Amino acid sequence: MGDDSTISPKDRFLTVYGRKPVLEALADDGLRVDKVILADTARGPGAAEIQQAAKVAGVPVQRASAHRVKVLAGNGKQDQGVLADVVAPRMRALGTALADRRPPSRVLLLDGITTPANVGMILRTATAAGLDGVIVPRRGVAALDPLVVKASAGVAFRAPVLRCGSAREAAEMLTEAGYALYALGASAKTTVFDVDLPQRAAFVLGGETAGVGADVGELVTEWVSIPMPGDVESLNVSAAAAVLSFELVRRGR
Repeated sequence: MGDDSTISPKDRFLTVYGRKPVLEALADDGLRVDKVILADTARGPGAAEIQQAAKVAGVPVQRASAHRVKVLAGNGKQDQGVLADVVAPRMRALGTALADRRPPSRVLLLDGITTPANVGMILRTATAAGLDGVIVPRRGVAALDPLVVKASAGVAFRAPVLRCGSAREAAEMLTEAGYALYALGASAKTTVFDVDLPQRAAFVLGGETAGVGADVGELVTEWVSIPMPGDVESLNVSAAAAVLSFELVRRGR
């Protein structure tokens, strides 16, 4: 079933890189920073400021090669030789969540959403709506980086993020765990407002251009649409996620 059973550091931390994001994380009393990693080439006032901020916050600083920092950050152009692993208290592996005594009842599954702004806004919206989980696969979706954190206005740190290898892997695991899979599609006759939902439901949100991938689509229980009386072909995926999330809020009231 893939690598979901392996607890990766990426299932515990959000990694932020660049001097300003790292300093902001260290200064935020509401966040717990596990460690700061500073390139051994980082010198001067900038590096000293980070080391001092980490000391004040009681956070250990590790030195690593500049290449290692680039690899860990995943963004060689903007890491500025520094990154920080911030503890994300609600982030866990999808397999762990599904094995829970009370598994999540309503989750979103991101499939091929590559724009960080969309991922960040979806995390913010889903958290605001009190959803049980947002499945963010490690492959095929924008990395959980400072651009996502910024788009979420910092909410990404405490969002109920569930990690797995791929959207297909998630769809298989959800199906095996008894979830019905619903995917948003413009031409579906059933709408998000009138679909009958079972106790466990997952909603697939497809990528900005290709939509829901064929490998996930073949596991979908039912396609649903957002009715749009106006002359517009489709909504941005984060706007569609907002409509869906707050329809679930309405149903729960």
